[in-house]
Amino acid sequence: MNLLIDTHTFLWFVEGADELSDTAKNYILDDKNKIYISIVSLWEISIKNSLGKLDIGGEYATVINDVTDNDIEIMPISFQHTMIQNKLPFHHKDPFDRLIIAQGIAEQINIISKDSIFDDYLHKQSIKRIW
Repeated sequence: MNLLIDTHTFLWFVEGADELSDTAKNYILDDKNKIYISIVSLWEISIKNSLGKLDIGGEYATVINDVTDNDIEIMPISFQHTMIQNKLPFHHKDPFDRLIIAQGIAEQINIISKDSIFDDYLHKQSIKRIW
């Protein structure tokens, strides 16, 4: 199964944080699943780290090691993703989340996220939020 992980999911997974649900962790660790992280998540981490709003325990440049060491594939942003994002209702205004949701919809892959607001976007979709 292909799965797209939200930014906090990635951070909690690589940190081994207790906030990560057992369900999310099991999906990520299952070798049968292909795990993706959006480039927008890496952009979000970079921005928040540079502003001092996110401590990642080292230099931002080391984040790529967490991606590759865990066999996570980076999902680029396509024009199709932006078209879907452009038509999403405004259940909330977080631009990072909205693009992650649009990518999940466009690629038809479930999203691993604690953020229940995703459900408002996905309730009419064939994909779901996993937590």
